Amino acid sequence: MAVEEPAFKAVLHDGNFEIRDYPALVVAEVTVAGGQKKAAIQGFRLLARYIFGANKQRESIAMTAPVAQAPSSDSISLTVPVTQIANARNWIVRFTMPSAYTFDTLPEPTDPKVQLRRLPAERVAVIRFSGLAQKGKVNAKVTELVANLDAHHLRAIGPVSLAQYNPPWTLWFMRRNEVMIRVGP
Repeated sequence: MAVEEPAFKAVLHDGNFEIRDYPALVVAEVTVAGGQKKAAIQGFRLLARYIFGANKQRESIAMTAPVAQAPSSDSISLTVPVTQIANARNWIVRFTMPSAYTFDTLPEPTDPKVQLRRLPAERVAVIRFSGLAQKGKVNAKVTELVANLDAHHLRAIGPVSLAQYNPPWTLWFMRRNEVMIRVGP
């Protein structure tokens, strides 16, 4: 069974670096305190409860990919991307809602930690990689992402997000991950 992913238009492809245009999306998200791994697990559980029926309509919502995680503050400078990922105290963990739903047709969460949001259309820069999304590897990919932004004369906007596409039982070498950041003119 295929898992839905948000549609996008690739506007530049250079090796594992890509620029994508995403349409406006509807997401469910939580803000979780702690280290990246702990926050990812806790955030995933809260969001999974919501889509598995912990909502006022007790409706199940199909799982989508990826699960995205980013520091909750834009105030950390991108000039030190390793610090941005390593020292965040709060993380936003996000599920994109299936395209069959609009903001108004999604069931209301019963847990106040789960927030539904509309995201505007955006352009993002992405580096794709496989394997486990361990801290050292993610930091290296963020450094690679920043180098590609410089090489393509792009300006980053906001924090870097980590997107993970596979369930935890997926073999490590078959996992798909991405680091991504919104870009502007």
